[in-house]
Amino acid sequence: MNSARLVSVSLLVASLAAGTLADRPQTQPPLRIAGYRVLAADFHVHSYPLSGGTLAPWDLVLEARRQSLDAIAITGHNQVEAGLWGRWFARLVGGPTVIAGEEIHAPGYHLIAAGIHSTISWRNTAAQSIAEIHAQGGVAIAAHPVRGSWPAFDPQTMASLDGSEIMQPIVWSYNYYGARELREFYQRAPLAAIGSSDYHGMGPLGICRTYVFARDDSEQSILEAIRQRRTVVYDRDGRAWGDAALIQLAAGRLRDREPQPSGPLDLFSRWCGLLGLIGTLISGNRVVY
Repeated sequence: MNSARLVSVSLLVASLAAGTLADRPQTQPPLRIAGYRVLAADFHVHSYPLSGGTLAPWDLVLEARRQSLDAIAITGHNQVEAGLWGRWFARLVGGPTVIAGEEIHAPGYHLIAAGIHSTISWRNTAAQSIAEIHAQGGVAIAAHPVRGSWPAFDPQTMASLDGSEIMQPIVWSYNYYGARELREFYQRAPLAAIGSSDYHGMGPLGICRTYVFARDDSEQSILEAIRQRRTVVYDRDGRAWGDAALIQLAAGRLRDREPQPSGPLDLFSRWCGLLGLIGTLISGNRVVY
């Protein structure tokens, strides 16, 4: 092995070692405020192979644990099977709480159906979908409701909606107006504030999260808390959205449970991995005449 190849392999080994050390989950005791169990949750998660994600439903359960999430909703595009598999596995291994759901991918709107057991048709109007979600005992959450989806939600439909994503990765990627449009939609009606990652595998699971003030960590208690709008979400500027009384009661006690920025080990791992891959490609493709 030549010296360049040896250095490249050493960098890759260092990258793996540093990444493994940096990936240890933060262990935090359960948080209780005003008699509620405060749960960190992500209600918009996609899996492989049915929904464009990179992790299988059972891998999402393990990843949620690594990201210190207490609950997730696995929401396949126009299907609920992935969520049912993930819920089965979570119960088998002991948590976190997994709620089976669906992202209803309709031409004029996207809607999260959390806590359902049967697929809901994407051909429905938003009002029809919300009625079916409620009939199955679930909650309806508007998914990344930017201005183009607003015509699907007339005042009557807004009145039946349970929650709306006010914090979602689109606030970073959907030009200047994404965050403003999510806020404007949320303020159109009394809704539970929801933060979701829309996880497909490209960014951290739970990078945007919802703090749910529930009676316990069961699925039914979480859904009930959303219906009662007992949620708090922090936006990219650190402003809190949701129930005003709960925001005041929390008084900063949730900030240390927000996703933390990359630390030195993360950055070291990424740079070593990148340099190691480049070095391996260069040293492995030398032409000899």
